[in-house]
Amino acid sequence: MKHYVRLARPFTLLPPLVGIISGAICAFGSAHNPDPARRVTWAVILTVAIGSLCASAMNAASNVVNQIADLEIDRRNKPDRPLVTGDVPIDRAWALAAVLYVVSILPTWLVVPYPYQSFPARLTAPLHLHAAFFIYCIGALATFVYSFPAFGRTKRHWFWANFTIAVTRGGLLKVAGWSFVASVLSGEAWAIGGIFALFLLGATSTKDFSDMEGDRAHGCITLPVRFGVARAAKMMAPFFVVPWLLIPLFTWLPGDWQLTGNRPFLTGLGLALAGWGAYTARLLLKDPESLASTENHPAWTHMYLMLLSAQAGFALGYLV
Repeated sequence: MKHYVRLARPFTLLPPLVGIISGAICAFGSAHNPDPARRVTWAVILTVAIGSLCASAMNAASNVVNQIADLEIDRRNKPDRPLVTGDVPIDRAWALAAVLYVVSILPTWLVVPYPYQSFPARLTAPLHLHAAFFIYCIGALATFVYSFPAFGRTKRHWFWANFTIAVTRGGLLKVAGWSFVASVLSGEAWAIGGIFALFLLGATSTKDFSDMEGDRAHGCITLPVRFGVARAAKMMAPFFVVPWLLIPLFTWLPGDWQLTGNRPFLTGLGLALAGWGAYTARLLLKDPESLASTENHPAWTHMYLMLLSAQAGFALGYLV
């Protein structure tokens, strides 16, 4: 079992879990909550619980599929992974991925917002309220688009690889969480998702520097492979700052895109994250060559912690 657990890479499941719950909390505390009394009912708790567990299962399935597709690259970059060592056969890895995809997608048909609370009501709710189900389907398809040549293998191209990750694990993740509680036909849901998507569009490349040798050998032209270590670091730096400055902008911007949480808190959160991002960008630019020689560079750690902190910060911003 420990080999299958390693294959699912459980330590990577925390960000999507936190992100999806954060999105649901934002919807609950927003002006778009369809329940005027904002009651924390068992129906709401069950909806968020099902959606969150499905998001973690989806991420685990994605991890398995990605390792299957990258088996030859991992032989060079990560020789201790279960598929490379033979601890988990390929056919069993596919079986695990299939089970995880089914478990992660089918239950989300029942993830619909208030006032649909009973099982029959959820099952037959209007189509547009089943947004979570369709977003999860897109997320599942994106894992194949990212990893396999037959679907495009966007991982081969420095921009489309980051774009695929940013849209699914940044933008759509937040919107999916929002859909647990409120309708996604709101600009606010997409504004929040857009902020996280923009951050990941650049910041996700921090993981590519230590894998340059294997990526280059197998035709994956990542950002540092395409532009070199120093130039790639300069291209990434703004993405650690600019997205967070959009938080106070959207907080005070009138209209459907306005963030309707606690204005002072969200403004402070955006400025604090931008300051943190500036510090991380400085680490990137100070010694970019060390990014390629260290598996877990401090910039990667800061990126990971910044993402989790932003998710938690948004949730607090809609509760206080």
